[in-house]
Amino acid sequence: MSRRQLHEDVLKLLRERGARYADLRESTTTDETVKVRNGSVENLSSGVDRAVGVRVLVGNGWGFAADSDTSEASLRATALRALEVAAASHVATTQQVALSPVDAVTGRWSTSFVTDPFAVPIDRKLQHLFEATEPLRDDDRIHQVSGEITAYRLEKIFASTEGSWIEQSSTEMGCGLEVIALDGDEFQKRSYPNSAGGDFQARGWEFVEEQQLAPNGRRIRDEVLALLAAPKAPAGVFDLVIGAAQLSLQVHESCGHPTELDRALGWEISLAGGSFLQPSMLDTFRYGSPIVNLTADATIPGAIGSFGWDDEGVPGQRFHLVEDGIFVNYLTGRDTAPVVGRSSNGTVRAEDASALPIIRMTNISLEPGESTLEDILSGVKRGIFVDTNKSWSIDDLRLNFQFGCELAYEIENGKLGRLLKNPLYTGSTPKFWGACDAIGDRSTWRVWGLPNCGKGDPMQTARVAHGAPVARFRGVEMG
Repeated sequence: MSRRQLHEDVLKLLRERGARYADLRESTTTDETVKVRNGSVENLSSGVDRAVGVRVLVGNGWGFAADSDTSEASLRATALRALEVAAASHVATTQQVALSPVDAVTGRWSTSFVTDPFAVPIDRKLQHLFEATEPLRDDDRIHQVSGEITAYRLEKIFASTEGSWIEQSSTEMGCGLEVIALDGDEFQKRSYPNSAGGDFQARGWEFVEEQQLAPNGRRIRDEVLALLAAPKAPAGVFDLVIGAAQLSLQVHESCGHPTELDRALGWEISLAGGSFLQPSMLDTFRYGSPIVNLTADATIPGAIGSFGWDDEGVPGQRFHLVEDGIFVNYLTGRDTAPVVGRSSNGTVRAEDASALPIIRMTNISLEPGESTLEDILSGVKRGIFVDTNKSWSIDDLRLNFQFGCELAYEIENGKLGRLLKNPLYTGSTPKFWGACDAIGDRSTWRVWGLPNCGKGDPMQTARVAHGAPVARFRGVEMG
């Protein structure tokens, strides 16, 4: 019996046993990590995980069960466990569940690559990292140099009682360098191409080669040594220009998370928190200045938050979350969208088939504007430029925040000046985005991958991405 026929038989059985709706997912996750630190191999790991998960709705009660055994017997037993949980949940719940409609679809989707990352030998990956990191250890003040290359592939199948059968495959690569310098009590760090492990794209080995780790490693080595002697970034109120790498995390924390509808409804309050963006604010609340446009877009080629269909069989799509500064949409699923009078916009995913699908970000982006970097800087008489995250904190409603960055530069009369260390800026989300008065053009815009967004209980990590340009904010509090 084919897998498709087996899935259809199991779903038919669930229907006959009283399921109002059911879906079934299978996944195979393959990953590999190669990491070096100070001339030694720190981590060589690889693994393959398989899982099957079944979600069932009986009346108004949801049930879910999963297993690492994907055999026919296990699949049938898992489905019946989910059915049993759903029936018990229906007895206990008082909430009415409405599902927004979705068309049945049969389809396949996959990312593309030139060179399969899993076909590149470990020795070659280690050599690539050692060539980039070893020359950076030529100064006694360099305390630590590390480099990492990761490969990831998720293959999954989705089938539902509504008639969908979907196969998807995503292959991804990531890489990054980190240099830490010490001089007495002074500690400084520089990362490339971004902090938190580097950058990640749904591509192949060619992505790693394009990052030019060796020459950029020398650049950040020089920067981290210069930071040791640099003056501290001043405290006070300044015009702030934020680089694309740092702004991508700002978008993630103060834009992506508060627009998750399950958070706004209080469904994640016990772990991930809530949201200051309440349903009564839809289409009326001014989130930012009129030039601020934020989108969710699951269709960006090469971005790790892209897919053909989410884990409810809803097509991946592009839509505004904030349009001309006004909050206009949430990230929604089939059972949350009807609560606010909408249809699902396809943003429900699970880490793999062993986990329950929940609302997750796709590629959440600040859309580019019309200003060049030179235009943005020229409008600043006295200010500060910051980039690359070093630390962050934000409250449970995603309202008040503080971010520290790896480096900063003075801006004097429209020109970048002295290097500054330990910059810190704070703000309140709508006030901060309301102070945005210039956004960089497409030449300053880049999609940054973030493979470890945490949410859910038990915790799940999601692979998301954020498009961000350079942008200018007036009157920001610096610490």
